[in-house]
Amino acid sequence: MRTAIYPGSFDPVTYGHIDIIKRAALMFDRLVVGVLENNSKRPMFTAQERVDLLVRATEGLGNVEVCSFSGLLVDFAEQIGSSVIVRGLRAVTDFEYELQMAQMNRTLNPHLDTVFLNTDLQYAYLSSSLVKEVAGYHGDILTFVPDFVADAVAEKCQTKEKG
Repeated sequence: MRTAIYPGSFDPVTYGHIDIIKRAALMFDRLVVGVLENNSKRPMFTAQERVDLLVRATEGLGNVEVCSFSGLLVDFAEQIGSSVIVRGLRAVTDFEYELQMAQMNRTLNPHLDTVFLNTDLQYAYLSSSLVKEVAGYHGDILTFVPDFVADAVAEKCQTKEKG
């Protein structure tokens, strides 16, 4: 069974992420969506909240699992039995960074390959950071995320305003 991992912060999950997940799920027997717990970032959602949103976003995709991890991606890949990392590319600027990461991961584990999927053009501009910024100004984000994600983002923004 060929297992791939699609790692990221997914803070929050967007239609661009979901597009990559659906396409990668068709390519591999098992796709693990790995939600990175990165202590150097200040995410809007906890790792568990991001996992929960992704589980809901991937309902119906029988070969997709969602879990969180911390530490090196190569260690997590080995732990789950993955030999492939899936990464989405929106623009040339993404490629430069992602290529460096792929080369580092390959150096750390020569049995781990990275597959790049071009983001669908309708999502090429989309990022979680932009979604949060638009939401922070009370903009409509339903074009970018599922309704349940938009609701969760709005709730976080309201809590932040009150706090």
